[in-house]
Amino acid sequence: MSVWERSSAARVVPSARPRKLAKVPFVELADGRLQGVVSSGSDIERVYVSSVAAGSYAFACSTNNNRPCGGARGTFCNHIRALIGEAVLQYGGERVARYLKVDADDTDAGVLTGAMTGTRPAQDDSAAAAQVFSRFLRHLSYLELPVTTAPLPEMQWFPTTKAVS
Repeated sequence: MSVWERSSAARVVPSARPRKLAKVPFVELADGRLQGVVSSGSDIERVYVSSVAAGSYAFACSTNNNRPCGGARGTFCNHIRALIGEAVLQYGGERVARYLKVDADDTDAGVLTGAMTGTRPAQDDSAAAAQVFSRFLRHLSYLELPVTTAPLPEMQWFPTTKAVS
């Protein structure tokens, strides 16, 4: 059995390219959306939860306490643009384009953003912001744990690799 199979830590697929976490500390392709947490450019204590829906490119951006973003009025705000840029670094442009169903000749973040904004997507509600922010906080809590091979109590519902059916 390899080390990662005996460990309580999950194996993580490396980023397509290294990225800095200061501006966009959390980005994921989940629930039919590109979604994540983006730091505010003006207030160090404020973050925004931003998302873009696959296919329709409906977008939402609000603070973590559900106040609307002032820049997301009719088009992608800077938070969403930063989220797309970091998603391309994290997952690679081809994977992001495929997940969001963007038909573009190039998979550069700027080209993908332009292709999506060219369709004039609708502004979506920010109902998923609480779930995304909660997942971000949960990920942060795992970073504070020491590395160990002992099982984590909250992960005990996963079957062991040697379980008998």
